[in-house]
Amino acid sequence: MEALRQDDPRHFGPYTVLTRFRETASAVQYLVRHSDGGDLAVVTAARPALAVVPAFRRRFRTESLTAERLSGGWVQPPLDTPGDGDVWTAAAYVPALTLAEAIALAGPLPERAVRILGAGLAETLSRVHATGAVLQGLAPGTVLLAEDGPRLTAFGPLGAAASAEARAGGQLSVRLNYLTPEQVEGKDVGPASDLFVLGLLLAYAATGTTPLADGPADEAAARIAHAPAELGSVPAELRALIAGCLVKDPAERPSAGSVAAELALEGAAGLAKGGWLPDVLAAAVADQAAWARALETPVDRSPAVAAEAGPAVEEEPRRAEPDDAHPDRGPSGAGPEAGRAAAPGDPAHAILGDPAEAAPGTRAPGGQDGPGDGSGGTDPGGGWDTGTARLLHTPPRTPPADRATTQLAVPREPVGALPPHPAVPGSPTAPAQPYPAYAYPAAPALPAPAPAPPGRRALLTAVAAGAAGLVVGGGAVFALGSEDTASASDDKPTPKPRTTVPGRAPEPRWMYTHPVTEPAPLTAGVWQDELLVLTTAAGATGVGLRTGRKVWQQPDAAGAQAVLPAGDGLCFLASPTEFLWLAPGDGTVRHRVRYADQFPGVPNLRVATLTGRSASVVWFTGSHTVTVKAPKPKKGKKPGKDTQVARAYFFAYDIVRRKELWRIAVPAGRAPGTPAYRLTAVRETDVVVRQDAATLTPADVTAGKGKAFFRCFDRATGKLLWNRQFGAVTPGGAALGDEEGRLYGAVGDDLQAFETATGKPAWALNGTAASVFGTPVRAGELLHTTNRNQEVGAVERATGKVLWRRSTEVPLGGNAPALALSGGGKTLLAADLSQVTAFAAADGRRLWKFQDVGVQEPGGATVQVPYRVLAAGRTAVVQRDRVFYAFPVE
Repeated sequence: MEALRQDDPRHFGPYTVLTRFRETASAVQYLVRHSDGGDLAVVTAARPALAVVPAFRRRFRTESLTAERLSGGWVQPPLDTPGDGDVWTAAAYVPALTLAEAIALAGPLPERAVRILGAGLAETLSRVHATGAVLQGLAPGTVLLAEDGPRLTAFGPLGAAASAEARAGGQLSVRLNYLTPEQVEGKDVGPASDLFVLGLLLAYAATGTTPLADGPADEAAARIAHAPAELGSVPAELRALIAGCLVKDPAERPSAGSVAAELALEGAAGLAKGGWLPDVLAAAVADQAAWARALETPVDRSPAVAAEAGPAVEEEPRRAEPDDAHPDRGPSGAGPEAGRAAAPGDPAHAILGDPAEAAPGTRAPGGQDGPGDGSGGTDPGGGWDTGTARLLHTPPRTPPADRATTQLAVPREPVGALPPHPAVPGSPTAPAQPYPAYAYPAAPALPAPAPAPPGRRALLTAVAAGAAGLVVGGGAVFALGSEDTASASDDKPTPKPRTTVPGRAPEPRWMYTHPVTEPAPLTAGVWQDELLVLTTAAGATGVGLRTGRKVWQQPDAAGAQAVLPAGDGLCFLASPTEFLWLAPGDGTVRHRVRYADQFPGVPNLRVATLTGRSASVVWFTGSHTVTVKAPKPKKGKKPGKDTQVARAYFFAYDIVRRKELWRIAVPAGRAPGTPAYRLTAVRETDVVVRQDAATLTPADVTAGKGKAFFRCFDRATGKLLWNRQFGAVTPGGAALGDEEGRLYGAVGDDLQAFETATGKPAWALNGTAASVFGTPVRAGELLHTTNRNQEVGAVERATGKVLWRRSTEVPLGGNAPALALSGGGKTLLAADLSQVTAFAAADGRRLWKFQDVGVQEPGGATVQVPYRVLAAGRTAVVQRDRVFYAFPVE
C-alpha cells in the first residue's frame, strides 16, 4: 500500500479513496470505501495517459465485459460501474497476494498449493475454451492467492500486459509477459495457447523460475520455439502434467478440463478446504487485512468535492517519466526488459489503435479490448500526499515488484463468444475478490471495421514479428463479449473431441447458456436425440443437440412440463393449460388439446404434472370442481348450502392418436383437489403409481400412518387392481419397480426389495447410519443405487448382491446423487449439488467428474442449484440452472 499522490483522484462515484493499493501496466488500483460507510472495496482506474486513447478504452470495455460474463467461481463480479465516460471499475476487497508477491516473499509453493492454483485457473479456462474463445490473461501478476483459493484478474492481452504505451495517432503498444511457440512462428493463437502459458505459470509457482521464458526476449523466443523445457526442479508428481502443457505442438497439449481434473479431481474448492497457503503467506494475507481495516477515511475539506455525488474527480494527467529514469524497472515494475522503451516497429510489441486515427501508411491495429491486472509494478514519479489517508501503526510500503519473463505482442485471435454466466439466484455469494476483475456492465460488442491497407513499414514489421509475436490490426475487436450464447454458430457438426484420459472430463461438444433476459428454465428434455427443448415461464426453446445452437422459440408452450416424441416427427409438450404438438424443425404448433373444454364430462379440467409414459401412452391425473346441491330440507328446517367438491381422475392418453384411452375416478388430493401421481413401475399388464406426498390430504396422511400407499391400475381398462403398502416405505421415500414384479424402496438406512404380488420382502441392502437411499436406476439384470453418503453402486436385482460401490468424493450432506444411465448403458452419471461424476456402469471405475465453476463457490459452500443430467444416445447433457454442456459418453 502507498499513500495517495498529489494528482490521484479522491473520489470515484460514491467511493472515497483511502490509499493506493497496487499498480499495473495499464491501471492503478485504489483501496476505497463507499460513502455509506460500508465495507472496503478496490477501484481499478485506467492510467490517465492511456485512458484518453480510444483503442485502450475499447479494449478496457471488452475485457471488462469478458470478466463480467465469467463472474462466479474464481472470478469476482463487479460491485459498481461508472458511466460511459469513465474508465474504472469497483470490486469488493478481500486480502490476497499476487503470485509474484508470494514467490518473492516465501519462495516456491508446495505441491498441494500448486495443484489448487492450477486447478482453479484451469477450471476458469475450461469455461472460456468451451466457447472456442481464448483468454490470454495469465501472468504472475494477474493471479491472486486468497485465503480460500486462487483468483484470476485479467481477461485479455491488455490486462496481462507487462507494459502498455500510448503512441501517436491513437495507437497503443502492448507487451505481454509470456510467449507461445505458435506466436513465435507467426501463427494464430487458440485455446491450447492458454495451456502453454498455464504450464509456464505452474512451473514458476513450483520452482520460482520460469522455464524457457527467463532472460532477454529474443533468446526466450528462440527457446520457446525450439528448446525443450528444463523441468528438473519441478516436483515429480507435477512434472508430466506441466511437460504436457509445454509441448510445442498445440494439438498435443491437454485440455483445460483435463488439467483441472488431474490436478484436483474433487475441484480446486474442495482441495482448498481447511487452508492451502503456507504459514508465511497466510500471515502476510492476514497482515494485509489488518492494514486495510486500520485505514481511516480522510476528511475532505473541499466543498466542491464534498458536494460531488456522481462521477470521479478528473485529474489532469501528469507527464509520464521516460522509462530510463528508473533503469531497474519498467512501466510494469517488471525489470529492465519489460520496461525498455519500444521503438517503432518493434516486433515484440503489439500496436493497437483506431484505424480512423492511425497515421498514414501504418497498419490499422486490432485485438481485444479491456484491461486487467498487469504485473504489479509501480509508476515512476510522483510524491506521497500523506495527509489524505493514514495507515495506523504501519508505514507506507510498495509491494514486491513482479518480474517480467519475456516480451511478446498481442496475437491475432479467433472470434469467439463467451456466454454470460450469471450468479444462481438463492445461492450463497462467492467470497469477495481483493482486486477488481475488470467486470464492467455488459455492452454491445463493437463492430470490427475493415483494417486499413498495410503500408510497407507495417508489412516489414509483420514479417519480423515471426521472432517474437504478431502485429495486430486495431480496428478488429475480439468478440469475447458478444451476445451469442452457444459456441456453435451454424449447423456444421462440432469437431470430434480428443480422446480422454481416465479421470479427466471429456471436452464438451458445445455449451449453451440461456439468456439472462429470459426466465430461467423450468424443465429440460431431449427429443429423439436431436433436440434439447427448454421450457420457461415465457415459452419453450429448441436447441440443436448436435450444435448447441438455438433453433426456435415458442411462446405458446410457456410453463410446459414434459418433452416427448409423438410420432409423425412431432414434439409433444404438456403446458399448464393444454397439450401441444410442435414441429421440431421450427417450433410451430401443429395440434393442441385444451384441458378446459376438450375432455368430455370434465369441464375446466386442471391437470397435474404428467405421471409417466410408455411408448405413445401418457398417464396423468386431473380434477375439476362440481357443485353438490344441498339435500332438500325437512319440513320446518332451513335449506342447507350447496358445496363445491373436487372430482379427480386418473387418465391414459395416446399422444400419437391424440385420443383418451380411459379415465378412472380416484380420491381427490389436497386443495385444489388434483392428486399428483409418480410412476413407480410399468409392466406388461399394469402400472404402479404412488401419490406425491405434497398432494396428500390430512385424511390420507392419517390413514397411511407415515407409510406410502401404492396403487396398481390395469393398463387396458384403468381398473384399480390393488392399493398396498410395502414395509415402511414413506410417502417421500425413494421407490422404483421393475417388470418382474419387484418394488425397491428406501426403508430407514436400508434399501429393500418387495414382491408386489404379496407385499413380502425379497432382500435388503443394509446401509450405514443416515445413508438414506435415493431412487435407483434399472440396467438389465442390475440395479444402480445411490445414497446420502454420496455413494453409488450396483447390485443384482434378483438377489441384492453387491457388485460394486464407489464414493463420488463429494462432502457428505444433502440428498443422494441423482442417477442417469447413458444411452449406450456403459456410463453411469451421478449428479448432485457439487458436481457430476461419471462411472463405468459395469465395474464402477471412476471415469471423470465435472464442475461448472461459474456456479461452484470458491469457498466450497454448498450452492442451491443441483446439477441435472439428460442422457440421449451417446450424449449426456449436463444442466446447471441456465447453463448446458453436451458431453460425449459411451
